[in-house]
Amino acid sequence: MNENIPPVDELEDLSEDTGNKQVEESATVPETASGQRLDQAAAELFSSYSRSKLQAWIKSGELTVNGAKAKTRDKMLGGEQLELKAELQEQGSWQPEAIDLDIVYEDNDILVLNKPMGLVVHPAAGNHTGTLLNALLHHCPDLIHVPRAGIVHRLDKDTTGLMVVAKTLEAHTDLVAQLQERSVSREYEAISQGVMTGGGMVEANIGRHPKQRTKMAVLNFGGKEAITHYRVIQRFDAYTHIRLKLETGRTHQIRVHMAHIGYPLVGDSAYAGRFKIPKGLDKELIEKLRGFPRQALHAAQLGLIHPSTGEYMEWDAELPADMVGLLADLKASKTGFETL
Repeated sequence: MNENIPPVDELEDLSEDTGNKQVEESATVPETASGQRLDQAAAELFSSYSRSKLQAWIKSGELTVNGAKAKTRDKMLGGEQLELKAELQEQGSWQPEAIDLDIVYEDNDILVLNKPMGLVVHPAAGNHTGTLLNALLHHCPDLIHVPRAGIVHRLDKDTTGLMVVAKTLEAHTDLVAQLQERSVSREYEAISQGVMTGGGMVEANIGRHPKQRTKMAVLNFGGKEAITHYRVIQRFDAYTHIRLKLETGRTHQIRVHMAHIGYPLVGDSAYAGRFKIPKGLDKELIEKLRGFPRQALHAAQLGLIHPSTGEYMEWDAELPADMVGLLADLKASKTGFETL
């Protein structure tokens, strides 16, 4: 997961610039909301928008109570008329770029894509252009009005596979809530170093590495809850093809957890440590493993509840060619393999 964007449970609106997309809505505070703060009642009545966005509109006077400006902490009695008249301002100064996207599914609310290796998700220091966000703005210019151009979760630059993008504020709010509630299903395939005896679960908090600030680490104290489930697909003499399912979505979670239990991913320059040559492998295979250009990790399956229809939807993405080739080389090696 690309470290250039905070985890989804830390997402917040970006600083706003200009824009002119108008929002006009009204609602009556129900009697059942008596005693609630204004921002609480507004969050229930205008659920398409985040609490922080509504609070900002209350403070600016764009969200009024009975035609008058109010405070976020004002208590509601029930029966008040809330009026929202605001502009959806652009969420950044990023530029659209014509970058090809492998779109798996798209409708008016969401877009699901298969991210290739080498594509950074979000502009940041050193990556101002050529990112997925730039490509999304070219494909769908209205995404400039959605926080982070609709990006609600991430993949590392060199991790391939499925991502969902929200095309509207309503879909963005809904998908962020699903991710926070852990109702989004995310499954990955990976090739790890070492031979696993069986599947299992890793439950270990993850936070910023205390010394190497560009990396994450399992922390005995502090950090955030992180849970990864894994099972074995195939065993080789010195490597294992695995399937993983995330309960949480911490930065670099799979890479950190697999290294923590002693099975780092093939090609992971950040967490696998120095390349170790397994005994018994032929020279050609060793060179292919040594030269594998990225962490062998692919987001293979994504499932979620559609923000508008309420229907559960699921997508699959086949393994990319580099991982297919590496698995074929492992199978063809004289050391053999075991299929479960």
